[in-house]
Amino acid sequence: MAPPIDRTTPDRTAAPVWQEPAAKVALSTASVYPESTASAFEIAGRLGYDGVEVMVWTDPVSQDVTALRRLSDYHQVPILALHAPCLVITQRVWGTDPWVKLVRAKEAAEECGAQTVVVHPPFRWQREYARQFLGGIQQMGNDTDVRFAVENMFPLRARGREVSPYAPDWDPTTEDYPDFTLDLSHTSVSKSDALAMAASMGERLSHVHIADGVGAARDEHLVPGRGNQPCAELLEGLAVQGFDGLVVVEVNTRKAEDHAEREADLAEALAFTRLNLVAPSPLHPQPVRRP
Repeated sequence: MAPPIDRTTPDRTAAPVWQEPAAKVALSTASVYPESTASAFEIAGRLGYDGVEVMVWTDPVSQDVTALRRLSDYHQVPILALHAPCLVITQRVWGTDPWVKLVRAKEAAEECGAQTVVVHPPFRWQREYARQFLGGIQQMGNDTDVRFAVENMFPLRARGREVSPYAPDWDPTTEDYPDFTLDLSHTSVSKSDALAMAASMGERLSHVHIADGVGAARDEHLVPGRGNQPCAELLEGLAVQGFDGLVVVEVNTRKAEDHAEREADLAEALAFTRLNLVAPSPLHPQPVRRP
């Protein structure tokens, strides 16, 4: 008769059991351009994303909190983050005062139940805003539960010259911001080590824009896995660390021939992210591989 099985001792020879971290995977509404913000909610819901990050830009719906909440309710897709209108093309969205934009972004996030506002470092020509930015971000963070996650950007290159349009720098880790967004398309453009930047951000890394690039001088936002950035390694590392922030698929699908191809790209990006954002369960350690 076989001896009873000791079920209190884990079987170290068995295949490892993998567990997902608490992090959610969202779709940036910018990923469906030139389709609309409304289309992003519909696609996110059908493909199984956990929610959306709303890029506040020239689409009027993206600027309208009431419309956004209706879309969220209709498609049962929560709004998990907002990207403040700090692009060059959105300089007049929600006014021209950058602080007013951030206050409106905070209020919109609170009304929508979003946990994070993504913001870029100030442009160099926004001198007064740049001088007040660090202290202002810290103070606003004390007044709300919404996180202001400052995103890594990149320098501009032309004719062998490199210029940063941001103050004090395109790399936000030089400042004491409470929260960071790490964008892997931007690390590609800046030729940065994405894993080293993530390590530098440390526990203040609360938001990730997952995308890819091949080191071109322009912002590519390729589907993860199609470039040379360490997308898989970063996601695996976050999972092992128990990352509980938000991972947002922010890719460029403008070259998609039609809606079906765009949706296929976004489904591939979601599958890549979920596949790699896992870690071995501590209760089921991986077997020791002997030579």
